[in-house]
Amino acid sequence: MSIPKIGPDLPCASPSEHSVQRSYASSRSSQCVVGHIQPVIVVHGGGAGSISKERSERVRNGVTKAALTAYSILKDGGSAIDAVEGAVVVLEDDPEFNAGRGSVLNEEGQVEMDASIMDGSNLNSGAVSAVQGVANPIRLARLVMEKTNHSFLTDRGANQFAKVMGIPETPLEKLITERNVKRLKKEKNEKNPCLTDADKNTGTVGAVALDKNGNLAYATSTGGTINKMTGRVGDSPCVGSGGYADNEIGAVSTTGHGESIIKVNLARLAIFHLEQGKNPQEAADAALCYMKTRVKGLGGLILIDRSGEWAARWTSISMPWAAVKEEKLQYGIIPGVVHVSDMIKKNLNPCV
Repeated sequence: MSIPKIGPDLPCASPSEHSVQRSYASSRSSQCVVGHIQPVIVVHGGGAGSISKERSERVRNGVTKAALTAYSILKDGGSAIDAVEGAVVVLEDDPEFNAGRGSVLNEEGQVEMDASIMDGSNLNSGAVSAVQGVANPIRLARLVMEKTNHSFLTDRGANQFAKVMGIPETPLEKLITERNVKRLKKEKNEKNPCLTDADKNTGTVGAVALDKNGNLAYATSTGGTINKMTGRVGDSPCVGSGGYADNEIGAVSTTGHGESIIKVNLARLAIFHLEQGKNPQEAADAALCYMKTRVKGLGGLILIDRSGEWAARWTSISMPWAAVKEEKLQYGIIPGVVHVSDMIKKNLNPCV
């Protein structure tokens, strides 16, 4: 079932600006059972430009599989951290997304990946940047959080740590897709001087979750931007920019133009607005609108508060997303349309 989103409910938009501003989705159903918290998972596949009809189905399948996998973890009693890691691993393993095996290539034709994760119960976090030869950087980021006294490892140090932790090295050829080779070649050959970095098709994957114990977490992972300088690090591994989680407030994962997101600390900005009394949709819109008006940056975010209310909002052309709450799956890609399914009760196995 598809439900159209009608009216001026868009970030930064007046009723006359609907064709310019983009966004979708929020959920305001309450946690109706006193003393019992309903688990919630929301995932995104990155803020992007137009997605072809051919790719749309594959992208939709990817985000829904990630959400269903994470929800199964939550329903089985797993933690919010387990759920967001599980969701992002699914997306890192899917070559349709700019993370893990689908990462875009830098100026040298190499893959350099960034990721971060945060536990809202104690504010512990782990992050890695410029990682090579690791299929699932989000797993490495979690190990940084749980197995070291540090919060952030980069480049050679991150790769050395991966070896110590027994993470197998993934050959470069298994991380490079034909699609991304063509995209890099096109970017190098068709440089458009009128196209700013903020206008380029950038992407990230991410997840936020609330578990039955009231714990919140986020995870974000990316391959960065096409034809980026070697060693470039964007927002995704930066706590406060690429994501944030605090049990007392909420959890958020962001996507979009990394340099713009860093300038405004987008994730923490959204959490601030939540802390000030706005609901998730209002908080997300306020943060995205500020980034757009202040630094002309486009992007999106998924946000969940401590009660389980959530929102998925964006100012880019599209943002694949999926959410599961109270046995109901919702998902979408473009503004104005959300698909809703109650069939989750019949089959929670995303592999069937």
